Amino acid sequence: MTATIEKKRAPFPIAFYRSAVGKKWVMALTGIGLILFVVAHMVGNWKIFFPDVDGIPEIDLYAEALRSLLFPLVPEHIVLWILRTGLIAIFLLHIHAAYSLTLMNRRARTERYEGPRTYVAANYASRTMRWSGTIFGFFVLFHLADLTWGAQPAAPATWEHGEVYANFIATFSRAPVTLFYVISMGLLGIHLYHGAWSMFQSLGLNHPRFNAWRKGFAVSLAVFVFVGNAIMPLAVLFGFVA
Repeated sequence: MTATIEKKRAPFPIAFYRSAVGKKWVMALTGIGLILFVVAHMVGNWKIFFPDVDGIPEIDLYAEALRSLLFPLVPEHIVLWILRTGLIAIFLLHIHAAYSLTLMNRRARTERYEGPRTYVAANYASRTMRWSGTIFGFFVLFHLADLTWGAQPAAPATWEHGEVYANFIATFSRAPVTLFYVISMGLLGIHLYHGAWSMFQSLGLNHPRFNAWRKGFAVSLAVFVFVGNAIMPLAVLFGFVA
């Protein structure tokens, strides 16, 4: 008699994540988290347009407030680093779920679409989802090196830790950097358009009656984020903020 060894089942969260449905849910939920961060980060950066408070740029005060969250209950920077760690975890989960889904789709596909059928099967945003996400991921690294760390080779020589306003003006006074940022925001808008459209379907909130609303929301979000982020470097480059 041959003994049958039953394979140990993985915990439900892990087993669920291994499925295509689970990965889509993770992509949708982490996508919502990343959208909220992008909008909050953008609105916070709009303080670049606000007048100084007692001679100190308001965006510098805002940055210091973020570094001092819940101080003196907890040491400075701790809460901010907790938030950053959570954001990194969400970002990595989003990437892993997207990559895993891509591999699953490739294995399940028996033949590739050819010619015009490719364009019928998916629109431009969905076909470029991987590339826009990958390129924007590299942009995030450049953005951190450029404005947060002052570590990239092309960073202004005047970069100084904590001087957000001055660093902002110095970096976006360079036309190539501003152009790169604006193009990156365009890619982010494309990525957000498809992500915002598809996350409702991933969460099971999909019905023909709601498609017009879903498309309107996706377009509005993409345009809002693109314009809201692009106006800041352009305002600096063309001298409206100095």
